[in-house]
Amino acid sequence: MRPLAPMARPTPSGGGFPIWLIVILVAVGGIVLIIGTLAVLGIAGMRKYIAAAKTAEARNSLGQIGKDAATAYELEPVVGRRSLCATASTSVPATLSSVSGKKYQSAPSEWTVDATANAGFACLKYEMDAPQYYMYSYKLAGSGSADGDQFVGTANGDLNGDGVASTFSVNGRIQAGGVLYIAPALTELNPDE
Repeated sequence: MRPLAPMARPTPSGGGFPIWLIVILVAVGGIVLIIGTLAVLGIAGMRKYIAAAKTAEARNSLGQIGKDAATAYELEPVVGRRSLCATASTSVPATLSSVSGKKYQSAPSEWTVDATANAGFACLKYEMDAPQYYMYSYKLAGSGSADGDQFVGTANGDLNGDGVASTFSVNGRIQAGGVLYIAPALTELNPDE
């Protein structure tokens, strides 16, 4: 009698997947999951980056308005004494809705509207020629509106257009001895709105 040969294992019948194909599919699924997670994190990071870039406009512009107010105070004496620039008669743009969720391109005439009175942005010699995300205003405050000892420069914006405004402010005040002190930090309310 001949010895019997060992029996071969049966192969799956009915079209089953080979194990190597299942391993590849699981690996590809894991890679897709990782890439998807990284994409979601990247989009969130990019949104924060874009918002920070847009708020930089307000911070830089108000810093310049503060410097321009100091320059005008030091170099432009009125009736033999130094004074701050008078209040701007209008904001640029005139309404917040002009920058709500979009950029606004101002005209040079909007910044010089108070030139004949040597007030506002014309007195500061400040204007923007690039599109802007914020509405800017300049106001004299303190002891009397015509002869105030303080100023406030403000930038209001609504970057995402949801109706909630952000506000950035720079403040300056004439101290004893006639020295103009500008606050070292901006005041910020809802900066990412």
